[in-house]
Amino acid sequence: MNPQQLLKDMFDAAIASAQPERCIPHFMPKPSEIGSGRFIVIGAGKASAAMAHTVEQNWSGTIEGLVVTRYGYAVPCQSIEIIEASHPVPDEAGLVAAQRIFDLVSDLTEDDTVLCLISGGGSSLLPMPLPGLTLEDKQSLNRELLKSGATIGEMNAVRRHLSGIKGGRLAAACHPARVITLLLSDVPGDDPINIASGPTVPDPTSCHDALDIIQRYGISLPDPVMHVLTSGQGESVKPNDPRLSNASFHMIATPMMALQAAAQVAQASDIKAHILSDMIEGEASEVGKVLAGIALNVAKHNLPFETPCVILSGGETTVTLKGDGRGGRNVECLLSFAITARSHPAIYALMGDTDGVDGVEEIAGAIIGPDTLTRAFNEGIRPLPHLDNNDGHGFFQALGLSVVTGPTLTNVNDFRAILIVSKA
Repeated sequence: MNPQQLLKDMFDAAIASAQPERCIPHFMPKPSEIGSGRFIVIGAGKASAAMAHTVEQNWSGTIEGLVVTRYGYAVPCQSIEIIEASHPVPDEAGLVAAQRIFDLVSDLTEDDTVLCLISGGGSSLLPMPLPGLTLEDKQSLNRELLKSGATIGEMNAVRRHLSGIKGGRLAAACHPARVITLLLSDVPGDDPINIASGPTVPDPTSCHDALDIIQRYGISLPDPVMHVLTSGQGESVKPNDPRLSNASFHMIATPMMALQAAAQVAQASDIKAHILSDMIEGEASEVGKVLAGIALNVAKHNLPFETPCVILSGGETTVTLKGDGRGGRNVECLLSFAITARSHPAIYALMGDTDGVDGVEEIAGAIIGPDTLTRAFNEGIRPLPHLDNNDGHGFFQALGLSVVTGPTLTNVNDFRAILIVSKA
C-alpha cells in the first residue's frame, strides 16, 4: 500500500461522487410533468455550469436559461447561457448576471417552470444589492466577513439581509411559476438557506440576527449598509410566504455522500474507514490540533479506532487572518495538524477543498507524511512562522506537497483524511 496514493485516491473519489452528471438525472423533472409554458434554467455556484450542461444532456424539449459560475468553471452549453464572475469577492460581471437572472424570471405565469441549479459559491456570484447599496458595499462586506472568523452560516445570514436576490427573493420573483431547486451542498448540516445564501428558500433569520453577528465579530460596515439592517429594509422572504407555495428543492449531493465514497476506497484496500463528522467548524488551526490529538491516540493506544485505519471528516473551518499569508483553511488546518502530530511515523494526512480552490489559491490543499517536518527543517523552512502568518500554501508549495486538481466543477466543502498505518 502506498499511503499517499491511497489518500489521493480517496480525495478523487469524494470529488467524483459529487459530479453533476452522476447526481442530477435522477432529480430532473420529466417533460410530461412540465406545464404548457416555458422551461427556464437558472443557477449560480461553482458547479452551476456543469449542472446546466448535464440538464441539457438529459432534456429533449425546448429549454432556455442563464447561470453564473466562477471564472474558469464554465462548461459549454447549447441553449443555456453561461456567465463567469468573481469568487469569493464579487465583481461587476456577477452583478450583471444576477440582475439578468432576476429579470428573466420576473414576468412568468403559472404555466411556466423554473429549474434552479444552486451550488457553493453562489453567494459571491449573485451580488445584487438592495436599493441604496452598491457593488462596492457588497465587496467591502464580503472582505470583512471572510477575515472575521464568522462561520459560513453567520456570514450568509448577513448576506441574505443585504441582497435583492438571496433569502428567498429569487423564488418570490418567479411566482406564480413552479420552481424546482437542485442543491449541491457545501455547508455543514446541509441547511438549504446557507447554500448560496438560499435564493429560492424561505429565510427564518432576521435583520436583528444579522446585526448581532456584525456586532459579535466587530465588523465595520458603511453607513448605508447599517441603515438597511437597522431600518428593517433588508428583511428577507419568510416561511409560509405565499409566493413560495409552488417552490420545492432537492438535495442532490452532500459532504456526507463524498465522505462515504472515500470510505469505500479505503475499505477496498482493507483499511477500516471511520467518518468522524461532516459538520466540523471552528478555527482551522484549532481543528488541526484536535484531529492530531485523536490521530496520536489511535497510533499509540489503538483507541478509539484500531489501526490501520482512516479517519474522515468534512465541514467548513474558518481562518481569522492575522498575518499577511495567503490563507486557505485546509492548508492551515493541515499545517497545524502536522506540527501537533510531531512527525509520528504512522500518520499521513490529506486535507483539501473539493472545489479545487482552498481560500483564494488555485490549489485544492496539501498532503503530508511522517517525513514532512524533517524535510522542512532540513531545507530551512520553519513551520510555526508559516502557521502564524496564515501561509500554509507557502509552506506546502515549498516542499512540493500541494494538491492541485484544477476546477473540479463541483463543491461539497472541506475534505480531511487521516491515515494511521500501524500502532507504534
